[in-house]
Amino acid sequence: MEHSAGHDIDPTFYRSPADAISAPPEQLAYVVVFDRAAQQPDALAVLDTDPASDRYGQVVGWADLPTRGDELHHFGWNACSSSFAHAGHDTDGLQRRYLLLPGLRSSNIHVYDTHPDPRQPTLAKTISAAELAAKAGYSRPHTLHCGPDGIFVSCLGGGNGADGPGGIALLDHDTFDVLRAWETDRGDQYLAYDAWWHLNQNTLITSEWGTPSMIEDGVNPELLLGQKYGHRLHFWDLAAGKLQQTVDLGAQHQMALELRPSHDPDATWGFVGVVVSTEDLSASVWRWSRDNGSWHADKVITIPAEPAEPDALPPALKPFGAVPPLVTDINLSVDDKFLYVSCWGIGELKQYDVSDPASPREVGSVRLGGITGRVAHPAAPGEALAGGPQMVEVSRDGKRIYLTNSLYGSWDDQFYPDGVGSWFAKVDTDPAAGGGLRVDEKFFPRGDDFRGRRVHQVRLGGGDASSDSYCYPS
Repeated sequence: MEHSAGHDIDPTFYRSPADAISAPPEQLAYVVVFDRAAQQPDALAVLDTDPASDRYGQVVGWADLPTRGDELHHFGWNACSSSFAHAGHDTDGLQRRYLLLPGLRSSNIHVYDTHPDPRQPTLAKTISAAELAAKAGYSRPHTLHCGPDGIFVSCLGGGNGADGPGGIALLDHDTFDVLRAWETDRGDQYLAYDAWWHLNQNTLITSEWGTPSMIEDGVNPELLLGQKYGHRLHFWDLAAGKLQQTVDLGAQHQMALELRPSHDPDATWGFVGVVVSTEDLSASVWRWSRDNGSWHADKVITIPAEPAEPDALPPALKPFGAVPPLVTDINLSVDDKFLYVSCWGIGELKQYDVSDPASPREVGSVRLGGITGRVAHPAAPGEALAGGPQMVEVSRDGKRIYLTNSLYGSWDDQFYPDGVGSWFAKVDTDPAAGGGLRVDEKFFPRGDDFRGRRVHQVRLGGGDASSDSYCYPS
C-alpha cells in the first residue's frame, strides 16, 4: 500500500493524550453494517458528525463489500498514534488512511482506502481466510490494533477447521500481508477475544470469549451454566510474544471481553468488562493493576440483574425471571477520567467517574431499548426500540458518545427474537462539569438509513478513545 508523498507526520497521530483531546473534533463516523440473512453484502457506512452540517446525523457515504455473509463486527485503522513507538518503522508518510474490516463469520479481511475522498472509501485489498489460516493458523478475526512489529489482529478460532486455540495474527504495516502468529509461547491460553497493551511497559493483555463453535449459534446454556466461557486475563511480554502471567477472575464470571487500558502510557491499570455472572446474572467491571511486578484484578463495579415477568422475557431468560444487564462493551475516555459501560440487556449506558480507578462512581445514565424496557429515542418518542446500547465509542475530547445496538447476529436473535432493528445514537456529556448524559435528539439514523442492515462498531475520523495508544504522557 502506498504512503502519502512527502515527509509530514499525519496530524491525527498524537504524541500524548492531551494532544489528542485538543485536536479538532471528528467530522465523520465510519460504521460497519451487516446483513444477518447474508442476502445483501455487508458494508462500510459513513456518517456526517458535524453539527453545523445540513447532513448532520445522516449517511453520506457507502461501500458494499464484494462478498456476502462476512458479518462485519469490529474493525480499525492501519495506523494510529502508537506509530511514534514503532522501532525501525518510518512514521513520515504513514497515515491513518486504511480501514481493515474483518469478517467474523467469513474470516476474510477487507481493506478500504479512505483517500482521496473520506466519504467514499474504496476497496484496496482482500486478505482471504485461506491466507490467514495458512500463514498464522487462525480464523474468525475479531479486533485489531496497529502496534509494534505490525498490525495485531485477535482471532477467535484456529485455522484449517480447528476450533482453537484462538490468538493473534500479525499483519505487515504496509502491505497487509499476513506475516505469522504473534505468540511464541502461549502456555495454556486457549480462548481468545480482545488484545491491547501498555506499550511503555512492554505488556500485552488478552481476554477470553469462546471458540467459534461456542458462540456462532448464540449463547449455549449448557456451556454458560457449566462455566465454560472465558473468565481469565493473560499478560504477555509484548516484544517476545510470551505469556508471563494469567489472572483468573473466577469461573462464575463468564465472558471477560473488552479491554480498556489506561491511555496514560506511564500507568499500569485498565478495565475489563464481564458479561454475566452465573451466580446471580449480574454483570461486572474489573480493574487490573500491577503491584511489585505482578498483575492483579479486582472487581470494581457490579451491576445487578433486574426482575421481570417471565411472559415479557425471551425463551432464553424465562426460567430466570430477570433481565441480566449483559455488559457487552466498555470504553474509557482519553483523559482516563470517565468509563462508559453498555448494558445491552437492560438497555442502559452508564457513565462512571474513574478519576480514582479503584473506586468508580456512577455519575450518569441513559436508557434506550432493552429486552423489556424498549425505551424510545427522544427523536422518535412513539417508536419502541429493540436492542440496546452495545458498541460504545467516545470522542477524543470526551464530549460525545456514539452507540450502536447490535451485538452479534445469532445473539441478537436469541435475546430479541422479535427483531433487534438497527439504530445509531449519540449522547452528549460535559466532562468539565463532572459528567451527566443527554441524548442528542438530532442524531438518530436507523432502519432504512442502513438499507435493512444491522449496525455494529463505530470508528471516528481522526481517531477515538479505543483506536489509539500513546507513547508520551500529557
